[in-house]
Amino acid sequence: MMDFEKCRLTHYPADVLAGSASPVEKIDDNIRQLIVKMTDVMLKNKGVGLAAPQIGLPLRLFIISLSGNRDDVKVYINPTVTPNGELDAVEEGCLSVPGVYTKIRRYKRCKVTATDLDGNEFTEEADGLYARALQHENDHINGITIVNRMGQAAKIAHRRQLKKLSQDHEKNSEM
Repeated sequence: MMDFEKCRLTHYPADVLAGSASPVEKIDDNIRQLIVKMTDVMLKNKGVGLAAPQIGLPLRLFIISLSGNRDDVKVYINPTVTPNGELDAVEEGCLSVPGVYTKIRRYKRCKVTATDLDGNEFTEEADGLYARALQHENDHINGITIVNRMGQAAKIAHRRQLKKLSQDHEKNSEM
């Protein structure tokens, strides 16, 4: 049994955010408890999505609730996200990169195929905020954060906060 009490929101530049996550081998009580923990963390931090690497677990799994309500949380296990359509630059934030909001170019639409908590595969077409959230969370399980997607000007504009996050990370790693 995994100890989810130790799971905390992971901040940039933690290693777990920079690597590609492993597929979920089986959907069991461990995974169900993980989803509950992830939902708690996401809602507490007022997020609309959260990927497993963001709480320190390199698994190909994320949740989304555009309304921010527990009842609307959808689970995506081992997802494949295929973007299409035009690109759009919209301001985006990330729970793992606190204090940074910047325009990120993403596709306006995408298709997602994933497995739900009951082990059923499903496919959905998404646009707008939903498409953006899917692409954002999918980036996390592929080791990509908004910092990787930021342009040079945005990195310069946010350099103090990014430096602070790096310093905090070093301090916490030494403990």
